[in-house]
Amino acid sequence: MEITSSLNGRAQPAAVDPLLVLDGLVSTLESLEQSIASMQAMREYTLALASRLAEAMNDDDATSPGAGSLRWDAAELAQRAVAAEIATATRANDRTIQRQMGQAVELLDRFPTTFGALAAGRISLAHARVIQDAGTALEDPESLARYESIVVPCAEQQAPSRVRRLAVREAEKAQPELLETRHERACEDRRVWVTPLPDGMAELAAVLPAAVAYGIHDRLTQMAKAHAEASANQASGGLDQRTTDQRTTDQLRADLLSELLLRGAPAAHDTPDGLLAAITARVDVTVPVLTLIDGEADRAAGTPGADNTAQVPAELDGRHPIDPATARILAGQAAAWNRVLTDPITGAVLAVDRYRPGEDLKRLLTARDTRCRFPGCGIKARKLDLDHTHDAALGGATETDNLAGLCRRHHVLKHHSRWKLRQTGAGVLEWTSPAGRRHTDHPPIPATHTNDAAKKPPPF
Repeated sequence: MEITSSLNGRAQPAAVDPLLVLDGLVSTLESLEQSIASMQAMREYTLALASRLAEAMNDDDATSPGAGSLRWDAAELAQRAVAAEIATATRANDRTIQRQMGQAVELLDRFPTTFGALAAGRISLAHARVIQDAGTALEDPESLARYESIVVPCAEQQAPSRVRRLAVREAEKAQPELLETRHERACEDRRVWVTPLPDGMAELAAVLPAAVAYGIHDRLTQMAKAHAEASANQASGGLDQRTTDQRTTDQLRADLLSELLLRGAPAAHDTPDGLLAAITARVDVTVPVLTLIDGEADRAAGTPGADNTAQVPAELDGRHPIDPATARILAGQAAAWNRVLTDPITGAVLAVDRYRPGEDLKRLLTARDTRCRFPGCGIKARKLDLDHTHDAALGGATETDNLAGLCRRHHVLKHHSRWKLRQTGAGVLEWTSPAGRRHTDHPPIPATHTNDAAKKPPPF
């Protein structure tokens, strides 16, 4: 069958009944969805095999005579090494692959009915994940089998969102522990994290007890409504409508949350001397000098190239673009500066200096390695270990050509598994996997302005 990228490439016969065409399209999509589900089941099976292989490799190395420094230290490390092998070959994140390997093993071992329905194309992977997530806490095999016998037939007829409600309800019925006991244990996993979004935005998320989460949302809603009513009363009192607050309730909730978290003091958790209330937010921003220069005066004067100023964005934590206006505000409030000197052609970090003297080498490496230097890993610089590529205990020098920023996971993987690392110069790392595959990682280029005439494709 020929597939084209345009829907207008061929004239459609006028006599064709659109409903017959629609019926054919729906039938085709049904078949495709079944095939996709079967392929996803095969992927789950393959990932489960990879996890089993990691166990076998660990057992073999643990009993192999003369294994020495090449033996796996633990089953967890073996899983990490195999996940890294798959991730670097498929251009994925090894943490994600290891998590998927664990999910695949659980699906095959504990949810056989669900896996069978997925392999047969009767449900999608989204259905399987809903069933798996809701039932993962069920330990008793008989309870789990009864749970699947109720939920899987529903999944074959309903959308995942509808299946989720039934799955949660049925899993709750089968729980041997009281909800109060499970809630106390679940509260130990409460956390807050940030996810980057496009256009200089980010998502702040949190896992909290349900009553607390809904209470926070309700309080923000009440505050937003009160603010909006006060603004409306000012407008009705004769103020210019343009001076009143035009923000939506969603926007007000977001702004109120930001102000409360950035400026508020934790009254119930502060230290006797008010130490927590005195802590202010800290962010690392890389700002090209062209971004710091306000381009309005240059544009008014007709300075050539002034319009390109806004095209060189600042970066938050070395990876998240922020708008020039925000960068200028943050720069104006900074008490001290790290100046990052870059190559005008390649953009590579050459040196770092500061008004206040400090750990020059550490600052240079932090500026160069703004993320973990294992392929596919994005852990940011402030959470990295500065690792000697050639072990310092074996004579490795403490210099830029023998140091690289690694997150703790990949630092351990380098020293205690068959993954090998060497530096080829200019901060470029070459990793060799246990299977012999080689992967090159270039230091990330910071936000900078380079010579377009000699521009080369950037390393990622």
